[in-house]
Amino acid sequence: MALSTVLALSAFGELSAAAGIGTARVPAQLSRSASLGSGSGAGQADRLYQARRTLPASATEDLDLAGALTDALGSAAVFVRVKGLFIAASKTNTNNVIVGAAAANAWSTLLNTTGTLTLRPGAAVGALADVDDATGYAVTAGTGDLLKVANSGAGTAVTYDIFIVGASA
Repeated sequence: MALSTVLALSAFGELSAAAGIGTARVPAQLSRSASLGSGSGAGQADRLYQARRTLPASATEDLDLAGALTDALGSAAVFVRVKGLFIAASKTNTNNVIVGAAAANAWSTLLNTTGTLTLRPGAAVGALADVDDATGYAVTAGTGDLLKVANSGAGTAVTYDIFIVGASA
């Protein structure tokens, strides 16, 4: 099975104000991207997991990056290295989606063992490794492989989309 991937993060803005008889404009941008071929080395990925998941009120789940995820074709999505991670909370959520800080075996190479991200309804976050980075974000089976995702409150479920691309070796 072959995998080709393009990962990208981009932000664009323009600051403007009246200046003399004209308008001063300062455009700004920050973009990073990585095109990955099929494989497990630098500039490559061979595992992809993507899903829309729903958590009941006050629920949590630990996504096992080294063994329990199944890709869209029914194969095990076992990651040794994560090259890109993107998570988006549904706009229709009432509660927040909290990512990180699994109680045990936390995947810590991105958020450390206790770090979390709070995604308000409609919010999204992404991380990508440089195309020349063969390591990416390491996953250690059995001791550092659980990505916790939690519903921040009671009363309503939350839905989120997740996209993980990485390598099996």
